Amino acid sequence: MNPILGIDLGKVRIGLAISDELQLLAHPLETIPAGRNAPARIAEIVRQRNIENVVVGVPRRMSGEFGIEAKSALDFAEKLRAMLPCAVVTWDERLTTLAANRALRDLGKNTRQSRQYVDQVAAQIILQGYLDSRRQSAHAEDIPR
Repeated sequence: MNPILGIDLGKVRIGLAISDELQLLAHPLETIPAGRNAPARIAEIVRQRNIENVVVGVPRRMSGEFGIEAKSALDFAEKLRAMLPCAVVTWDERLTTLAANRALRDLGKNTRQSRQYVDQVAAQIILQGYLDSRRQSAHAEDIPR
């Protein structure tokens, strides 16, 4: 199996995470600036690392509705679909940045120290949720009824 790339899209920075080749664990990869060059950098990573598919986090509101940020993430996913040779899927990422900040704070990092990592950790949380869900779905299908 090839790795899967997770994306936490922000207005200023985009966090990236990558799975291991067994697609069991997500690991922080890098933070890139948001902007015109971001899709090209993601395409470069997809080619270099032979990525199987890309998971873009969509920040839905707690009610489940799509706000401005969610629509922006959906548009970004569409742009990636047009330029990448692999599948691009979206994943509900409610509260992942909050969870990432909490995890880094629990490790003793203050806001200033964690600023460069928080987007990567949020992408890791998004990707790990996706990987866990796929594994649970596959396992549920294997259980005899």
